[in-house]
Amino acid sequence: MGTLNATGASHTTQRTWSVLGLVLLALGLLGHVLAAKAIGGTHLAYRDHLLGFVLITVIAGAIIFGAGVRFWKGRYDISLLLLGAVNAIVGLLVYIQRFHVHG
Repeated sequence: MGTLNATGASHTTQRTWSVLGLVLLALGLLGHVLAAKAIGGTHLAYRDHLLGFVLITVIAGAIIFGAGVRFWKGRYDISLLLLGAVNAIVGLLVYIQRFHVHG
């Protein structure tokens, strides 16, 4: 069992939340890639979906990590988990929306 740090969370908990955040980021990326493949798999589709993923990550990351400095200082695992959750939700929504693309 890990030792508690200054914020009261063990290193094991922080590592678990960080890994879960990275897994959720990967799932968000997967949603974008699968949506691009489903709408034709062209170079343009992949480029647009990957650019969208990067923009969502940068914008949401700036907001979440900015809030993290204010509300949960030193707990980057929480920020990474929230960023992963946002990307996974958006990736799922993008994948679902592919059914409405005609062309």
